[in-house]
Amino acid sequence: MGRAAVAVLGIFVADLAFKAPRLPVMGETILGQGFKDGPGGKGSNQAIAAARAGADARMITRIGRDTFGEMARKAWAADGIDTSAVVIDDSLPTGAAFIFVSTETGNNAIIVESGAAAMLSSADVASAEVAIAGSKVFLTQFEQPVETALAGLRLARRHGVITILNPAPALPVDDSIYGLCDYVTPNETEAATLTGLKVETEDEALAAARDLVRRGARNALITLGEKGALLHGAAGTFMVPAFKVPRVVDTTGAGDAFNGGFAVALAEGKSAEAAVLFGCATAGLSVQKPGTAPSMPTRAEIEALLAQG
Repeated sequence: MGRAAVAVLGIFVADLAFKAPRLPVMGETILGQGFKDGPGGKGSNQAIAAARAGADARMITRIGRDTFGEMARKAWAADGIDTSAVVIDDSLPTGAAFIFVSTETGNNAIIVESGAAAMLSSADVASAEVAIAGSKVFLTQFEQPVETALAGLRLARRHGVITILNPAPALPVDDSIYGLCDYVTPNETEAATLTGLKVETEDEALAAARDLVRRGARNALITLGEKGALLHGAAGTFMVPAFKVPRVVDTTGAGDAFNGGFAVALAEGKSAEAAVLFGCATAGLSVQKPGTAPSMPTRAEIEALLAQG
């Protein structure tokens, strides 16, 4: 049996990660305690996560014809990602992201410049129709223009493909977008921005999930970091605890790992609850390694963690 197909519409950026105890204040220079560059961008990270978790991953994006674009092509080739829907732009650079990682907590703060991917358009989505229509799951985010995400969700819905919107970064959007989503997957901060509700406890997360379903989402799945993930909607209402990990090294790619793993499990026909568990396992493994794309676990690693119970 072939690998289940997952199409991801999103951006690639080169991650430029700096480690330090804290961010500098304006006008201040501080010494770092580590630097690393590598492939990043939510869409690309999620595609790599999906490929390593066992999917036939298909990337839909724009990159420049430059050094960072070459980094993207090498990263995708290494994980066997289908790039037939990737457009190479001769006039704009590939995107980049500044990532601050705290040496004290492992938490992060990020500035993203999308570069060529900021020009991803509805026409690019239309050109990727074969890749989307032939997939079991379509996954997108908000790092590229919202109208482009909308076009992708509409096209996927028209072909009966399961749709996942990871609304990151959280932006004010018309509620009509939620009606195109089988699953909307914000973290607690994004859920608070989208709903205007405080999301710090499990009960508050449920209230926010109910609000997103009221706005039209079929299911709302709110990721709560070390607490786990809460789902509410047509697939039921339940909380899946996060996996206990021996040490958190870097949380930067955790959300992307979760979404990529969750998408793969749904594409393979697993129940929503089993898919959330699979996503939690994928995320739990990713936080134990540094970086974003490099931290994405393999299918064997995910299955080994799930087997531990």
